Amino acid sequence: MVKVGIIGLGTVGEAVVKNLEKNREIIKARAGKEIKVIKGVIREPNKYTHLNIPLSTDYKDVTRNPEIDIVVELIGGVDKAFEIVSDALKHKKAVVTANKALLAYHRFELQKLASTPFEYEASVAGGIPVIKALRDGLSANHILEIKGIINGTCNYILSEMKKGRDYKEVLKEAQEKGYAEADPTFDVGGFDAAHKLLILASIAYNIDAKPEDILIEGIENINLTDIEFAKEFGYEIKLLGIAKKRDSEIELRVHPTLIKQQEMISKVEGVMNAVSVIGDVVGETMYYGPGAGGDATASAVISDIVEIARGNSNPMLGFKIPLEIEKCTLIKPDNIVSKYYLRIAVKDELGVLEKIAHILAQNNISIESFLQKPRDGYVKLLFSTHKAVEKDIKKAIKTIEKLNFVIKPINYIRIEE
Repeated sequence: MVKVGIIGLGTVGEAVVKNLEKNREIIKARAGKEIKVIKGVIREPNKYTHLNIPLSTDYKDVTRNPEIDIVVELIGGVDKAFEIVSDALKHKKAVVTANKALLAYHRFELQKLASTPFEYEASVAGGIPVIKALRDGLSANHILEIKGIINGTCNYILSEMKKGRDYKEVLKEAQEKGYAEADPTFDVGGFDAAHKLLILASIAYNIDAKPEDILIEGIENINLTDIEFAKEFGYEIKLLGIAKKRDSEIELRVHPTLIKQQEMISKVEGVMNAVSVIGDVVGETMYYGPGAGGDATASAVISDIVEIARGNSNPMLGFKIPLEIEKCTLIKPDNIVSKYYLRIAVKDELGVLEKIAHILAQNNISIESFLQKPRDGYVKLLFSTHKAVEKDIKKAIKTIEKLNFVIKPINYIRIEE
């Protein structure tokens, strides 16, 4: 028998306990052993007596319990979770976690501590087995590119805005449906997706980057004019986590992105997640499914428990030995190269377009397409550019915003082709 202790019995933890019991026979057949939760840790044990497992308020009753084989950490957050998981590893417990924030900051430290199995499939894209795909199924490949819709809240909001609905209206509805938190900043600001992207990049490139090191932008400034432009020029707008390998340099970024409607990932709607991975041997593979929710995430947690029960011991971040032959470095956000879409609100005056085009040209930016949308008392100018360097775009925007005919801050979105 494999004995499990679960720290954190919220939506996911409760679903793990229930599904281990509900599917007990098939899980036993697949693992080759019975798996039993013998202890749970929660702040208010009286609320969880219906789970019929012994409960405690002290995580050490799990991490230091000689009977327990696997510690499952599901409390979320960074500092306390790091304390708990570190204690479990120091006491030679196998660990399963769904904690993306913990791994975004401490994955390499935890890898050094881990002399026992450490699994975290549920930390990225909920029930989609993308960690196993990257770490195991694609182990023959240099990973050239990852593009992922890895935050269901943002994808739901952008999907609904395509129907002509306002951002604030849809966000409120997402909160009412439980897709977004009361304070939605972590999701709509792109931080949740960034944590997940960093985990995937570690497996793909063995690179130790932190959220502060990469470009992170959310969807708060997307409006219906941007949606209209996207539709008119054959694009969809998605919040993407993007990782690209360019020789020994790695590009990591999270932001709203214009992508062609023909791309498979552009067709992913609602709260669903999808990750596209391009390997140099296999080409493009695609992973699609529910990215959140108690049962979907519990499915991934239980799959990790089964993996450990079988005796499999995968390298935590996918490398048995250090990748010394090709040390990858991170491209600074200002040096990213992309195409861009610009939305500029200006007074309806002569010579405006000429002055803007001149400033763009001075900064090595050429216009690919242009659209003009008259509004009451002003005009919205919508541009797409050829490839440009991020710092040049920022410099040009800063200069244009100082012109007396520009009446609102300029919004820009990167175009991925």
